[in-house]
Amino acid sequence: MLKKFSGEFSTISMIAIIIAATFLIAFLFNWMAHRYIKRSLMMLDHDVTSFQFFRHIITAIIYLVGFAAALVQIPALKIVGHSLLAGAGVISLVAGLASQQALSNIMSGILIVVFKPFRINDRITLRETFTGIVEDINLRQVVIRDFENNRIIIPNSVISSDIIVNAHMSDAKCCKMIEIGIGYSSNMERALEIMTEEVAKHPLYIDTRTPKDIKNGTPLVVARVIALAESSVTLKVWAWAENATDGFVLYCDLLQSIKHRFDAENIEIPFPQRKVTLQKEED
Repeated sequence: MLKKFSGEFSTISMIAIIIAATFLIAFLFNWMAHRYIKRSLMMLDHDVTSFQFFRHIITAIIYLVGFAAALVQIPALKIVGHSLLAGAGVISLVAGLASQQALSNIMSGILIVVFKPFRINDRITLRETFTGIVEDINLRQVVIRDFENNRIIIPNSVISSDIIVNAHMSDAKCCKMIEIGIGYSSNMERALEIMTEEVAKHPLYIDTRTPKDIKNGTPLVVARVIALAESSVTLKVWAWAENATDGFVLYCDLLQSIKHRFDAENIEIPFPQRKVTLQKEED
């Protein structure tokens, strides 16, 4: 009896040691990967998307090997453990135990990493509803941080089949278009000048003209009349920024500064008005 108890205690102790070692190895691997490799890639301005994804894969393999090693210590499950360690039963085990959705997420994650429709730190928009910065791509899902610091979790199989607007793909520059309607009695030429002046002097505005454009006399900022509406003349100016974040700030600042300039120079911005006439009932 004592010998049997001693053997069971030894088995349980070994399993506990293997599990603890597995978690420790996984922790150390992720800590070293984040501290040294990821930081080095970011300092060199390299893409960390593939690194993040394969870090998750290696972590999963560490846990799989640790789980298999623990199974080997149990006599009744020794065959399963050996199969996992040998690698012969991994594919059949995954196919048998994992759901079709889980496999779809893994395959979609691999395709995202290979074809790179977006990368970590890219600003993307989905379905014209979710906009944010890609934080992580793992075996199951993509994590997006929105501008309220919420995390949006989207399965890989869903995001890979969706329409994505990527503000950072190939070129991060952003063009903001500002439309303002002025009254028909206002000085249209002066309004266009004010809009171009406000854009040109903003510190976040960038000059996107090529040397050929400059040689041909292309203006620094372009503003045009784009419509003659029922109660206003619609003007539009194009303002370029280094990225989408700067573009948003540029857009907000210009709305404010242009409005102040229009007020100072008596340029009217019409707004809907309703005239109500009350008729007195006849006796």
